[in-house]
Amino acid sequence: MPLPMPRAILFDLDGTLADTAPDLAAALNRLRRDRGLSSTPYEQLRPHTSAGARGMIGAAFGLKPGDPDYEELRVGFLDHYAAALAVDSTLFDGIPALLNDLRQRRLGWGVVTNKAARFTDPLVFQIGLADADCVISGDTTAHAKPHPEPLLEAARRLKLQPQECWYVGDDLRDIQAGRAAGMVTVAAAWGYCGESAPESWDADALIDAPHQLLALLPQAVSKN
Repeated sequence: MPLPMPRAILFDLDGTLADTAPDLAAALNRLRRDRGLSSTPYEQLRPHTSAGARGMIGAAFGLKPGDPDYEELRVGFLDHYAAALAVDSTLFDGIPALLNDLRQRRLGWGVVTNKAARFTDPLVFQIGLADADCVISGDTTAHAKPHPEPLLEAARRLKLQPQECWYVGDDLRDIQAGRAAGMVTVAAAWGYCGESAPESWDADALIDAPHQLLALLPQAVSKN
């Protein structure tokens, strides 16, 4: 069944629009070196990037929120990240062309991330996303994904109904949030994807590369 026509497409940030894993891993390993520990291999850290500090500290230190030392590690990690958050982070291949195409089709687009505004706001400017129609961070509303409120806030700021928006993300909680908000959901399989296969997320569509999003658009959404 064809997907309904969107008026705007919303995207997760880390692992969907931008490959931020190099800078997050670098901050984590600076934290380990502060404590006299060797670096954790990048390949071990990358899949946990979408889970932020919780995922990265869990992968590198085996700790979770509530454990002794977790909060101290979290603060140290985020301070290191804030000091160097756009050194090696880049937009994924195909994202600039995709966003340009959406503009040509007169579709809005925005960012909805669980990353705190402290990091989101400077990052979107430094990596080429400053012209987003809205940017919702993890602390913009009282709830973070998988709660639908950040996505509902994005729709409000765009002056759209939730069902007029699609949400694209690379983590299960992105799809859960999008579904709960009443939006079409698209799983971005090029991203970090966490510990479960995107095929199992029950998204409305699954794509392997950014340009494939355009093929999902109804024919009525065409370039002028």
